Amino acid sequence: MSTDTLTPSEPLAPPRRRRPSTMTGAVIVVLVVAHTLAWRGTDFSPAALVQGWRGMADFVDLALPPDLSWSRVLLPGIQAGLVTLYIGLLGTTLSIPFAFGLAFLAARTTTPNRWIYQAARSVLSFLRAVPDVVFALVFVTAVGLGPFAGVLALIFHNTGVMGKLWAEAMEEIDLGPRDALRTNGASGLQVASHAVLPAVLPQFVGLLLYRFDVNVRSSLVLGLVGAGGIGFLVNQSIKLFRFDEMVTHLMIVMVLVVAVDQLSAFVRRRIGA
Repeated sequence: MSTDTLTPSEPLAPPRRRRPSTMTGAVIVVLVVAHTLAWRGTDFSPAALVQGWRGMADFVDLALPPDLSWSRVLLPGIQAGLVTLYIGLLGTTLSIPFAFGLAFLAARTTTPNRWIYQAARSVLSFLRAVPDVVFALVFVTAVGLGPFAGVLALIFHNTGVMGKLWAEAMEEIDLGPRDALRTNGASGLQVASHAVLPAVLPQFVGLLLYRFDVNVRSSLVLGLVGAGGIGFLVNQSIKLFRFDEMVTHLMIVMVLVVAVDQLSAFVRRRIGA
């Protein structure tokens, strides 16, 4: 019998506890300081929320029950909800060619030129950094109040977001088919259409459906700044202190968002995205 084998009577050494590194301690301190400054900078006050219970109670009293008048509230709300859906739909689909073109230029998989790559990335970063609400305010000034301004705002912002997501998807593919085509003298367009696009198409569709879901919800916010849709009616109800009408409009929005979410989930399951 080997003498090197530990016997049951020999105690095992307890595992050493790792001391938190200096970096971990510094991160904790920074987080605590940042949250303290944020708490003070935003005047965050749970006591003020508790003290404002009377105003909240008055709001609930005015908002409930919701106004379900068909001709005056429900019918205009449903029509405006459809406009909101149309804004989200056009803002998503009309941005596809611009997003795909910039994604093609902003992916290292399809664009070996460093300057073109950086320029495309910069354009996508700008379009993504500017909120869709800001774009809506610009286009409301340019083309006037209405859903057209909302569609334009979503096209610009969604091009930046979707182009970035698609570019990253193209950079994560298996490079074997791409390299094989390049070795045989294929052009950049041939590489994209025969090697890159087939590999990422399900992911492209899944990301597109996700953005459609987000854009429909964003269309509600765009309506608050005059870009049409049911958000415009919500804003009017708030200004007129008709909170019962506002609740009805929000109920329509909830039904619309749930329907779009379920449709998107169904399509994603069908295509395996």
